[in-house]
Amino acid sequence: MFTTALPQRPLTQTRDLPKDLFSAIADLKRELNAIVLAHYYQDPDIQDIADFIGDSLELSRKAANTEAEVIVFAGVHFMAETAKILNPHKLVLLPDLEAGCSLADSCPPDEFAAFKAAHPHHLVISYINCSAAIKAMSDIICTSSNAVKLVNQIPKDQPLIFAPDRNLGRYVMQQTGREMVLWQGSCMVHETFSEKKMVQLQVQYPDAEIIAHPECEPAVLRHANYIGSTSALLKYVQTSASPSFIVVTEPGIIHQMQKQTPNKQFIPAPPLNNCACNECPHMRLNTLEKLYLAMKNRQPEITLPEETRLAALRPIQRMLEMSA
Repeated sequence: MFTTALPQRPLTQTRDLPKDLFSAIADLKRELNAIVLAHYYQDPDIQDIADFIGDSLELSRKAANTEAEVIVFAGVHFMAETAKILNPHKLVLLPDLEAGCSLADSCPPDEFAAFKAAHPHHLVISYINCSAAIKAMSDIICTSSNAVKLVNQIPKDQPLIFAPDRNLGRYVMQQTGREMVLWQGSCMVHETFSEKKMVQLQVQYPDAEIIAHPECEPAVLRHANYIGSTSALLKYVQTSASPSFIVVTEPGIIHQMQKQTPNKQFIPAPPLNNCACNECPHMRLNTLEKLYLAMKNRQPEITLPEETRLAALRPIQRMLEMSA
């Protein structure tokens, strides 16, 4: 559940914005004792102003350990919810409350509760890209960074439900040899990549390695030279001898790849249609202007019912313990 009190006038009016947003945000960070956490899929300006950039696991760890009094989460709502679950007494802000997640939305709590009830002896391991309500029904939370590691720690005779991403679930099954009951959710961004166009791109760039996120469809993953989480992809391009890469995930990560390895070439994988469908529309709702205004107005604030927060906290803590 998200709550926010609307201001007296639209937040987007030019008179509300300073000329130097970078300097103004830096001042507000000091004033509020705030930390700005940003996902790799955010716009470059937001990545550059952030105190910490990471994938879901890295951001969860940072949120759990921060001493800041205010957490400004430049990401999507399930990420800000996770920060609130871990920091109930801190102010957690999300620049745009409409920054949702197609994968999280593909797993409605009522339907998942019925799905879980139909498999009463199964342990539920849920990808962190889900709502607090789904986390509250889970036994363990995972990320794309640690899913294989966590599943390998669960006794082999324990039946498993994996939710909500079917593609990540399939990949984990392949890597672990475990059978799991999969919730049929998916990410709209990672399902838009075209296998045909990607192969054509590889012909155009024969020296390029294909690197892909495990949320992609199996037909795409079978062409990949390397499959990994967002942070794993970033580390891989720094160690690989390849001069160029076809990047099959949300292209926001390319900003960090170029900063870390400016001498290499990064080509975003093409979507099915001639559109910007490989950019997450929810992630891109956050802007530098909205981030500034969220800090200045101390809203929109993320709040959760305490019962839901406590129930969701347990599987997150279990993840952090098992992935330490």
